Amino acid sequence: MARTLSTMLPLGTPLPEFTLPDGNGVAYTLGDQGGNCGLLVAFICNHCPYVKHINPVLAPLGAQLAELGVGMLGISSNDADTYPADGPIQMAQTAAELGYTFPYLYDETQSAAKAFGAACTPDFFLFDAHLKLVYRGQFDSSRPNQGEPSGQDILRAVDALVAGKPPLAEQIPGMGCNIKWKAGNEPDYFGKA
Repeated sequence: MARTLSTMLPLGTPLPEFTLPDGNGVAYTLGDQGGNCGLLVAFICNHCPYVKHINPVLAPLGAQLAELGVGMLGISSNDADTYPADGPIQMAQTAAELGYTFPYLYDETQSAAKAFGAACTPDFFLFDAHLKLVYRGQFDSSRPNQGEPSGQDILRAVDALVAGKPPLAEQIPGMGCNIKWKAGNEPDYFGKA
C-alpha cells in the first residue's frame, strides 16, 4: 500500500461523463445518478484499509444524501487482474453485504479515474445540480486506527451545497491507498504528491 493524497481537481470542473457497469453488469451513466441538488462520486475499492475504515458509514451516507437531493455512486478503478478482491463479482458481493444504497461501478479501463484525476481510495468529488465540481477532498479527519469515521468534511460540503452557499473555502486533500493502475496505464499525475 502506498499512501497517496488526492490531486484536488479544480473547482468548477464539469462532471466527466461515463457509462460504467456495476458488479452485476448493469450499466449506469454517471450524470443520470445526480439528485436535484447534486452528485457525490466516491472512488473506492474492496481491499483498501482506508475504504474499509469508512465502509460502515458509506451506506447510511448514501441514504442521507438521497433525502437531501444528492445522488451518490462508488467507482472502483483498481486493476482486478493484479488485485482480484477488487473485481466485479467481489464488488457486487461487497455492495450487498454492506448494504450500499448507491451504485458501485467498475472502471475496467481506468479512463474514469484518469478523467477525474482520482489518485487514491477513497477519493471524493461532489458536484452541484449543474454537475460542476464544488468539493474534492477528504471524507473526514479519521484514518484507520485513528478515530471513528463520520464523513464530517463531506457533510459540511453537502450542507453548503444544499443551502445554496459557495463551496467550502477550506478543502483538505483526501488520503488513502493509491489506485492500482494497470502496467503502462499510469496517469501523468501518478506518484506526484
